[in-house]
Amino acid sequence: MIKVCSKSLFFNHSLTGKAILIIILIFSCYPQTTFAQKPFKIVIDAGHGGKDPGRPNKSGIKEKDIVLNIALDLGKKLENSGNEVIYTRKKDIFLTLRQRANIANEADADLFISIHCNAFHDHRVYGSETFVYGLHVSKANFDVALKENEVIFLEEDYEENYQGFDPKSPESLIGLTLMQEEYLDQSILLASFVQDNFTKDLKRKNRGVKQSGFWVLHNTYMPSILIEAGFMTNNSEGAYLNSKKGQTEISNSIFKAVEKYKQAINYSNDFNIKPVNENEIVYKVQIAAGKRRLELKSYNFKGLSSLSRIKQGSIYKYFYSSSKSLEEIRRKQKYVRSNGFPNAYIVGFENGKLFEID
Repeated sequence: MIKVCSKSLFFNHSLTGKAILIIILIFSCYPQTTFAQKPFKIVIDAGHGGKDPGRPNKSGIKEKDIVLNIALDLGKKLENSGNEVIYTRKKDIFLTLRQRANIANEADADLFISIHCNAFHDHRVYGSETFVYGLHVSKANFDVALKENEVIFLEEDYEENYQGFDPKSPESLIGLTLMQEEYLDQSILLASFVQDNFTKDLKRKNRGVKQSGFWVLHNTYMPSILIEAGFMTNNSEGAYLNSKKGQTEISNSIFKAVEKYKQAINYSNDFNIKPVNENEIVYKVQIAAGKRRLELKSYNFKGLSSLSRIKQGSIYKYFYSSSKSLEEIRRKQKYVRSNGFPNAYIVGFENGKLFEID
């Protein structure tokens, strides 16, 4: 019996507790897989750097330094917990938004976390907020994305590299393709855990989980969030962000959110072929192939479960079911062909090597 779960998309500018609970329930109904674990791969992006100092602060505090300290401390915690961590930067250097997104995509990461601090003309404003990619934005959310995207203007040949994208234009955001759409639920889930920890553990003001058109989130092909850890322009919060205590507490809250996220999605490894003896063949039904790494969730494959995936060169290949019986796998092939995959075909694995059957 194939277990199918419906997927819904629901939030405007921030998520309610009820909506977050629904997302958690959606993920909990997916069947757990039993494949061997591999390290969970996380790209940590310390915003700004080098000639881009980040948000201004009259006290001389630099956003690029604060977020780098948080990123390095977070990375250390995640590595100690058995995760694989890739940093977009580990020192004070300038990176383009394209470089940041490329680092995450080339690493084939499971998560992308970009860390920033906020600023506002009214020094009374404070609190933390976490963003996911989306186009249904308020003016306030657009203004935050606008400031983060404006780093594009510091890049050489930005007009060529970003194909006419104007960070100051709402129309440019509307014109972007929604590459991040398939990862939105996972991104929201992680963002909600981050905000919950900030609020409950650190007693920070919760400005919510929000969506906006950040270029770096739009161009990463995995669940991705951008954290605005607080307002440097608020005297009290700025001092907290610039303190060792504050940076350690913030990184710890993010770390705990990542670990909770992994539990919520029932994280498991890609399927590893391990025959009982060297001549044993395992059969599968190949249902799709492409350059994009899709989560092995039923909503990405028309309700199918019992999914696996391998990467050959730059191409990901996706498979349904697994059996030592060719007769059984032919029945599975007929099933998936009648359920939205008319070109599905049978492959075999011998000694871990793939070959086509028909």
